Amino acid sequence: MTEHRSPRLVDVARRAGVSTATASRALNPTTRGVRDANRVRVLAAAEELGYTTNLAAQTVARGRTRGITLLLKAMPDDYANPMVAGVVNEAHREGLPISLVVAGSSTTDLARAVDTARGQRSQIVMTMGGRFVDDRSTPALVTALRRYEADGGRVVLITQPGLPFDTVAYANREGARELARELVARGYEHFAVLAGYANGLTQRDRTEGFLEGLAEAGIELSADRVVTGEFSRDAAYAAAGDLVRRGIRLDAIFAVNDAMALGALSLLRDAGPRGQGVAVAGFDDIKALRDVTPGLTTVHLPWDDVAAEAIRLALTERPVEPRVSVVHGHVVVRESTPDRRMLPMVGGASD
Repeated sequence: MTEHRSPRLVDVARRAGVSTATASRALNPTTRGVRDANRVRVLAAAEELGYTTNLAAQTVARGRTRGITLLLKAMPDDYANPMVAGVVNEAHREGLPISLVVAGSSTTDLARAVDTARGQRSQIVMTMGGRFVDDRSTPALVTALRRYEADGGRVVLITQPGLPFDTVAYANREGARELARELVARGYEHFAVLAGYANGLTQRDRTEGFLEGLAEAGIELSADRVVTGEFSRDAAYAAAGDLVRRGIRLDAIFAVNDAMALGALSLLRDAGPRGQGVAVAGFDDIKALRDVTPGLTTVHLPWDDVAAEAIRLALTERPVEPRVSVVHGHVVVRESTPDRRMLPMVGGASD
C-alpha cells in the first residue's frame, strides 16, 4: 500500500523546472526578485499539486510570518475607510495575509501598538493617518518603528513625509490648489474654508494649498473666513451654521475632507433660504459620495494606487535612505458647485 504524502516544495520546484530556492522566493515574497515567467510557473505548479506554504516553518526559518499588520489610530472613519479597503484589497491580490490592529487616538497609543505588533512577527507593518505639528509623542513612534525594522521587519507609512521610513504621501497642497483654481474659473469669488485641526499636517497643507490657489486669482481671505476646529462632520455642520448666522457674503465653502463637506451641505439644506446658493466642495472622494445629492465636488484620491504603491515599497529591499512616493489626485466637479457663469442670478449669504 502506497502511503500518501502532502506535496513538498521540492515537488513544486521539479514540476516548474526551477530550483528549490527560486520556488521558495516565488511563493514567499522576499527582498530578492524572481522573474515573472518563473513565478507564473511556480504558482501554477503549486496549484496543480495542491501545495500550501508552511507558515510555521517560515516563522522558524525567517523569524517572521508572511503578511502585513496594519496599524490605525482609533477606529476607521469616513477618512480612513477608503485607505483601509485599498490596503486590504491590494494585500489579497498579492496573496498576503493581513491583520488589523486598532490603537487609541494619539500617536503615543500608536507607538504602543507598534510594540504589540512586534509580537505578531509579521513581515510588514504599515501605519496610516495624519500627524500633528510638534507632536511630542512622535519620537516614541519613530523609536518603536525603528525597533521593528531592527528585528527584521519592514515599515511603510501612509501619511505625510518627514519620518525616516518609506512613505506614501498624498499631494494635498497641490490638489487643494487645483480645486481653488477650478472654483474661481466657475465664477466663485466669496469663499470660506472649514480647515479642521489647526495643528493637523493634512489639514494645514490642504488649507494652505487652497488659499494659494485663490491668491493666484487675487482673492485673499480674512482670518474669520478660515474656521478651525475638529476634523468631523458634526464640527463642520456647526461651523457652517456659524458662517450663515454671521451673514457674511458667501458663495462657496471648501471643507478639507468630504465628511466635513457633507456636514456643511446638511447645514445649508437645513438653513432654508439663508443657505441657498452656497456651493460646497471637499477632498478625498470617499465612496459614500455615490449616495449623496447633490453630488459633491471634491479632489479624488486614487486609493487603490496608494495601497499598491505602499505594498510595492514594502516588498522591495529597504534602501539606505527612506523613499517618499507622492500620489496625486485630481478635481472631480459635481452638482454641488454649479457654474455661476451659466446662472442668471445666484444668491448666497450676504453682508
